[in-house]
Amino acid sequence: MTELQNDIFLRALLKQPVDRTPIWMMRQAGRYLPEYRKVRAQAGNFMGLCTNPELACEVTLQPLERFRFDAAILFSDILTIPDAMGLGLYFAEGEGPKFERPVNSAADIDKLNVPDPVSDLSYVVDAVSLIRKNLNGRVPLIGFSGSPWTLATYMVEGGSSKSFQKVKAMMFDQPALMHKMLDVLAQSVAAYLNAQIEAGAQAVMIFDTWGGSLSTEDYQEFSLNYARQIRSLLKTESEGRQVPVIFFTKGGGQWLESMVDVGFDALGLDWQTDIANARQRVGDKVALQGNMDPVTLYASPDVIRMKVKSILEKYGAGSGHVFNLGHGILPDIDPHHVEAMVEAVHEFSPQYHV
Repeated sequence: MTELQNDIFLRALLKQPVDRTPIWMMRQAGRYLPEYRKVRAQAGNFMGLCTNPELACEVTLQPLERFRFDAAILFSDILTIPDAMGLGLYFAEGEGPKFERPVNSAADIDKLNVPDPVSDLSYVVDAVSLIRKNLNGRVPLIGFSGSPWTLATYMVEGGSSKSFQKVKAMMFDQPALMHKMLDVLAQSVAAYLNAQIEAGAQAVMIFDTWGGSLSTEDYQEFSLNYARQIRSLLKTESEGRQVPVIFFTKGGGQWLESMVDVGFDALGLDWQTDIANARQRVGDKVALQGNMDPVTLYASPDVIRMKVKSILEKYGAGSGHVFNLGHGILPDIDPHHVEAMVEAVHEFSPQYHV
């Protein structure tokens, strides 16, 4: 494989010295870019784009042509695993993801098998390989998956939910059944991420988007336990280099110490967690990624620069920080505002790495 020209993202995740703070952005390939909207229209729909490795590669690389990001992230969706399990993923206009065959019973769970990433999710593996080839060592490539708990919420609810009443009812009334489902999902996520690493991903991220909907006790039992299982199954090295793992529970800032104990290399922070306090709590055990409020990007470039400066100041001196938003970018953000954020990180962060 081609040698990396810019590896500060990987070095920061491993808390190695860097000369400035690296930056990338969740959903950096997406609807806020007019060139993305053009390719999506060409694909016909969102899943048409996800399942076409050439087009997925094209949109993955688009943000790097505009902005000085330090990593590319695979363009895909967190729900590819349940789709490969036969649940029939589709996207209703204006309503988000839905499943034709949600999981409602023990019989439904008995039917769930661990997909073979190479055959059942070949379009993802092929996209990773193609993206890595086309990056040509420019920046590292991030692979990703949803967490077992997050995947389970969509699978049981049949789509997005605000109350999570169906999946929590199963969790409370039939915990053994829920554990059975989560175990299959943990094995699936580990196999999926390992396949991405083998295809060329140089870091991986687990999105526990709905872990924050749980109580502390339930988070430990039904979310973090399965993240721990995945961590134990993941490849730790590829191409002679460590493969860092980032874990992000949206709304989970109160549980950082528990996440540290699992052995991840980095933890994602949402904007509701103070990064100075988070760094004090985790010490030198993990790197931190985040955590500007995505809505900040609606503000003027001057305000964006001020907010970037504040987050960098709060984290303070030394490596171990990857600048990012606290969640994905919103679809109608002005790309010039993204540029203001990226350039502010490039301008203000070197002083913290002297």
